[in-house]
Amino acid sequence: MSMHDARNPKPTLELVAEHAGVSRATVSRVVNGSDRVKPAAREAVELAIRELNYVPNRAARSLAQGRTNSIALVIPENTAKFFADPYFAKVVQGAAQYLADTEFMLTLLLSTEADPVKTTRYLQGSNVDGALVLSHHADDRSYADLGSVLPMVYGGRTMSTDQKDIYVVDVDNVAAARQATEVIIDRGRTKLAIIAGPQDMGAGLDRLIGFKQAVEEAGLEPVAIEIGDFTPASGRRIMQQLLDADVRVDGLFAASAQMGFGALQALGEAGMKVPEDISVTSVDDDSFARNSTPPLTTIAQNPERQGEIMAELLIKRINGEQVPAWSIVDTRLVLRASH
Repeated sequence: MSMHDARNPKPTLELVAEHAGVSRATVSRVVNGSDRVKPAAREAVELAIRELNYVPNRAARSLAQGRTNSIALVIPENTAKFFADPYFAKVVQGAAQYLADTEFMLTLLLSTEADPVKTTRYLQGSNVDGALVLSHHADDRSYADLGSVLPMVYGGRTMSTDQKDIYVVDVDNVAAARQATEVIIDRGRTKLAIIAGPQDMGAGLDRLIGFKQAVEEAGLEPVAIEIGDFTPASGRRIMQQLLDADVRVDGLFAASAQMGFGALQALGEAGMKVPEDISVTSVDDDSFARNSTPPLTTIAQNPERQGEIMAELLIKRINGEQVPAWSIVDTRLVLRASH
């Protein structure tokens, strides 16, 4: 049994100080992570905390610091899309892993484009110290306006042209799409098409730009430019439409693995052989890329690392530290059977 059992009062800061033989202020500094404590005193306080089973009063500490010790992860998508997309889960995992070594808690906010008011009101209500924003759309003005009063970091470039002090963690989507398209071109394909992502999102726009760059540099003209929504259903539907219209395509770049997965389903049902009849590449190395038929050649992002960097930069911003406006996460080419 510990020196402080259930029959004794709940341990307080004062009791820890008495037990460690130091002042209350010293205990407070140790608990709050201050480096203005001598090693011997810190060791005595930490030992007392363990022996007394002392748990700091989070609410009181937050009040004293003028903080909530909470940050929000805002995803302006509906619940179904959030749980269907492995990318979101990996970013959340990365952010949570980084925050596990801090005093900050992560609050997940799913906010559909149709009703961002509730989320905005929550963020404005001093409930969090900062926010991470993913899947930003062009019409998400509410978050752009919040940036002037609340520290924010975006996952993926924003579509706001007039917002100042924007902090972004992203991959080079233009380069990723260009590389994925070049893989197709290197196979000798000349009739190229793209199923692009939403054009109200940075990733959707940038991956279309990268595709066009690769096609133009090869002296080719795309035979089709179609816009999807990053879901398997849109990839399948658009590929089926191209087949029904008898559009001759021998190389397809799908701007997400989910759309590539759907496109491969349509091609398989039509009796098209991949890669014999058509080469297909994408961006994202997730379960959709690995489990498609055949498995997708793709550009792998590192969403878990992206989440870690986003959380790290936001905490630094909350603490008043200077951070870079742009942070780029590396990508890599994963060669499989679809090209």
